[in-house]
Amino acid sequence: MRTVLADSGFLVALGIRRDPRHQAAKTFLAGYKGEILVPGPVVFESCFFLSAAGKMRLLDWIAKGGATLADVPSPAYADIGAIIGRYSDLDPDFADAAIVWLADKTSCRAILTVDTRDFGIYRLKGNKRFEVVKWFD
Repeated sequence: MRTVLADSGFLVALGIRRDPRHQAAKTFLAGYKGEILVPGPVVFESCFFLSAAGKMRLLDWIAKGGATLADVPSPAYADIGAIIGRYSDLDPDFADAAIVWLADKTSCRAILTVDTRDFGIYRLKGNKRFEVVKWFD
């Protein structure tokens, strides 16, 4: 089974019906048969952009197994801080750095994101690149 990481751009598109990428997110999910892995900070960040109804739909979707929530334990914060420092010229937020950290821990390089620029720059162990999954036009 394939695993893909999800960034907040994908989750926000999924949660806002009027978002221009909403239908693309739904279409992707309808055809995807693998695991979607989401670090907790990405859920928090996504909720910031969603209405109460959108937050409820997102949290319900995750609770029903739509995505696997990955815990980011406090000992990982030093590593996440180092990632933020390494890419300070991009001014990464905590959620993006948590994705980079989780990708290194799981060896999962596939990502659903709208932030193709930054995820094209971030590097994982062994200088590996993220594989940005095409889910919208």
